[in-house]
Amino acid sequence: MSHSPLLSSHCLDEGPPCTCPLCASDWSSCVPHSEGLQLSRDLGATYLELPSLNHVFVSRYFGSVLEYFMIQCLKQKANDRPEKRRGNKLNEPRPPHLEQPARLPPIRVEESSFSQDLQWLLERGVQFADVAFYAGDSGKELGWGHAAVLCAVSPYFRQLLLGPKARERPISRCACRGDGRGDGGPPSLLSTWDGGLGKEDGLRPDGHLAGRLSRLVVKDPLLCLCLWETLMFLYRGAWEWEHLQEAMGEKLNNSLAVAQLMDRIRSFLGRDKGPRDTPNARAAQLGPQSLVNLFNSPLYSDVIFMVQGNVLPAHRAVLVARCDVMAAMFSGKYAEARSRVVPIHGVSSDTFLSFLEYLYTDTCCPASVLQAMAVLVCAEMYQVKRLQHLCEVCVCAYLQSMPSRELASTGISVIRLLRRAKCHNAEQLYVWLLHFIANNYLIFSHKPDFLELSEEEREQVERLRWPSRGYLQELSEYQQRRRKLKKSRCLVM
Repeated sequence: MSHSPLLSSHCLDEGPPCTCPLCASDWSSCVPHSEGLQLSRDLGATYLELPSLNHVFVSRYFGSVLEYFMIQCLKQKANDRPEKRRGNKLNEPRPPHLEQPARLPPIRVEESSFSQDLQWLLERGVQFADVAFYAGDSGKELGWGHAAVLCAVSPYFRQLLLGPKARERPISRCACRGDGRGDGGPPSLLSTWDGGLGKEDGLRPDGHLAGRLSRLVVKDPLLCLCLWETLMFLYRGAWEWEHLQEAMGEKLNNSLAVAQLMDRIRSFLGRDKGPRDTPNARAAQLGPQSLVNLFNSPLYSDVIFMVQGNVLPAHRAVLVARCDVMAAMFSGKYAEARSRVVPIHGVSSDTFLSFLEYLYTDTCCPASVLQAMAVLVCAEMYQVKRLQHLCEVCVCAYLQSMPSRELASTGISVIRLLRRAKCHNAEQLYVWLLHFIANNYLIFSHKPDFLELSEEEREQVERLRWPSRGYLQELSEYQQRRRKLKKSRCLVM
């Protein structure tokens, strides 16, 4: 962009005329406005009179030019500055490069087998069943169940089996057939307590403890046909609606009958008829919570653990389904199979309660590192691998969340945790702790228990240590060169 200079009508030898804005002395010697405008048009320039050169026009016509020269000056200074720095730091030593610490190995946890364990209980846990189902028309035996599981999952079965009266029947929203009593009562499953097959504290012919048997007469023919699928659905957590509907559709081959039976199953669970139930991630997570009401509850409890003088009620059916050692203990020819009270030794009551909590809820939330290690030892004792791995994850999470200052001053001995992990077959935790000690070498190497490491463990820690010996040596040499350089500068000064 160009700007035409003031055009004077006279070119005098004494110099240009006065160009002060609004100066009356040069009015006669300046080009008239019309001539200046015409000349600027001919030259393709912009014509402005001096009185109109305010800050708006200056920024519009000269701002970009000034900005360009300012940027060029700054670039030139920036290019000159590294040369000055490089000249000043030619003799400066370069600091060593510190590598990142090695990544800690992950702790792998198996997928939950909660639903599969309860399915196994329904399929093979007849020895501990205390509910029998019979067809209302023929009296044929349809299957067996476990009152503890049924009552925990379904409020309908809870009222049916645990009502204050022996023959009290819960009101159902099912459109089942009448029970034939002629009392005009609400249609329902009919519960009959006969006290049957052994008294409450007696023994079965096989020598095992026998509880009270509940006989339920199924009056609905659709439920008689699909009782096994219904029980499987309830035992697996009552969330696989699509699978249940598909299984009943294959058996009944009637969409209307399937819809009616689905409504009746919803009534078992105390759910109103709503949109189509579909399984999702949240429902799958809530599946293991189906037995949470039974945890540490005397409701239908048939075994009591005595731990450090504390009474912990439990249910044999759940214990057998979730723990192989418990299954052998209550199914074999052991004293626990014939006793209602089982003493537990060598474990604290809080630790054993956390162990039972996992069996009932499939979760584990220890409050500290030491509590997690105690539950890990208990899980190894009863051979519950998944709980052991969950405890390993908890220990790693607690240690990794500690800042360096707390890790240096804590009373928890990581070396002793390493010893316990190796002693109780926690291989993943053992390897993780070795890497953790190596990554925090400067903290743990100054502790007295560091000498308790075996020669093989110390070699592995030295190989993985962070920062490495090479880096520390380079850092020491760098600091020495810096000190010498400072001394030499002081002498020159």
